[in-house]
Amino acid sequence: MIRDITLGQYFPGSSAIHRLDARVKITSIFVYIVALFIVGNFVGFAVCAGAIGVVIAISKVPLSFILRGLKPIFIILFLTFTLNFFMNGWERAIFLVIRLVLLIIGSSVLTLTTKPISLTDGIESLLKPLKVFKVPAHELAMMMSIALRFIPTLLEETDRIMKAQMARGADFESGNIFKRAKSLIPILVPLFISAFRIAQDLAMAMEARCYKGGEKRTRLYAMKIEKADVFAIVCTTAFLGVVVATGILL
Repeated sequence: MIRDITLGQYFPGSSAIHRLDARVKITSIFVYIVALFIVGNFVGFAVCAGAIGVVIAISKVPLSFILRGLKPIFIILFLTFTLNFFMNGWERAIFLVIRLVLLIIGSSVLTLTTKPISLTDGIESLLKPLKVFKVPAHELAMMMSIALRFIPTLLEETDRIMKAQMARGADFESGNIFKRAKSLIPILVPLFISAFRIAQDLAMAMEARCYKGGEKRTRLYAMKIEKADVFAIVCTTAFLGVVVATGILL
């Protein structure tokens, strides 16, 4: 189950989605997330699902690989549906589950088709206007990208620790859900130690390379808007218009 989490991973490729400017992809996903919270009927969700389906098809990222990322949160989705079914009715419960599923799929597509360094540069560029209000755009972008990049790293470390403990007789599979959750507690201590070690190694590597963020930092590849990016922006605007119209007319 640990290896099923795809959020934060990058899937190498040369598709049109991979080649899009990171700023355009980040903005488009933000619009997509807003649209998910605007819609309130099945037609609106169908439009959102169709839109992200087209993006996945163009990106050439296997759908099975993306859907695999939903396995670790199946219990959360089940509990969400159950609680909302008894509190708000079946329709509201289904809406919320669909919204969460599409939200996770959209976020996964962003990280799967965008290199970590491009994601950092894109976030920093979008946050630049906030520097007027003394917001540290570069530092925020760096922290967000490192946090995303650490997800697959920590998952690999967790899997390594679990295999090491299973070789020593630990059992993580048998028993009910509570017993299985309790059996994961011994993993937390070595995982925290490993996480701090990885963070320290990263900090030392950045210091050894005299890394300093800020205004004087240059980039090997400058970001620029191409025709494909303009077309993507037009498509995103049209998508938002369709979603709004769907909510008004239905």
